[in-house]
Amino acid sequence: MISGSELPPGQAALRYIGSHAGKGAATIVGSAVTAAPIDAALANGVMAHADETDDSHNASRSHPGCAVVPAALAAGEQFGIDGARFLRAVTLGYDIGTRVVLAMGGFEFSYESSLATHSIAGTFGAAAAAACAAGLDTREMRWALDYTAQQSSGIAAWRRDTDHIEKAFVFGGMPARNGVTSALLVRSGWNGVDDIFTGRR
Repeated sequence: MISGSELPPGQAALRYIGSHAGKGAATIVGSAVTAAPIDAALANGVMAHADETDDSHNASRSHPGCAVVPAALAAGEQFGIDGARFLRAVTLGYDIGTRVVLAMGGFEFSYESSLATHSIAGTFGAAAAAACAAGLDTREMRWALDYTAQQSSGIAAWRRDTDHIEKAFVFGGMPARNGVTSALLVRSGWNGVDDIFTGRR
């Protein structure tokens, strides 16, 4: 995130966040700016993938960290969690995000579909991390996953992005934002479908 803040995607994220600065206590890495958790997750996620030094999980065709870590940071700051809980949130995010894409077919799915596995894994991973940081119970976690499914994918048009800004959004910023959104919606009292991973749809 720190190195990414100096590259074109990171600079784009900082320009975007400038209009939201000071409207929350979540840190924007590499700056003195703060923002609401959803905006911080977006900006930090874009910066996390800006220079392609983030991790990669080939089996799920994803880069988990660039979405999971920014989501855990933003939600963690919102709810004042300690370091152990932060690590638990990040670990859960890595586990859930990659497993969702593997359940969809993993590597093969990524080449047969126009959906972006990078954003699917990132969004589910970010939601799991943020929901853990938010302290959601079992039923609330199900609802958070439901709202995550509704926001789960970009499309593989990012491959045509020449400046890496859209790619950083699809891989890191959008999934981090969507995951934090899911957790905050449920934490504020929203309910949803209990069993999003079953049934015809």
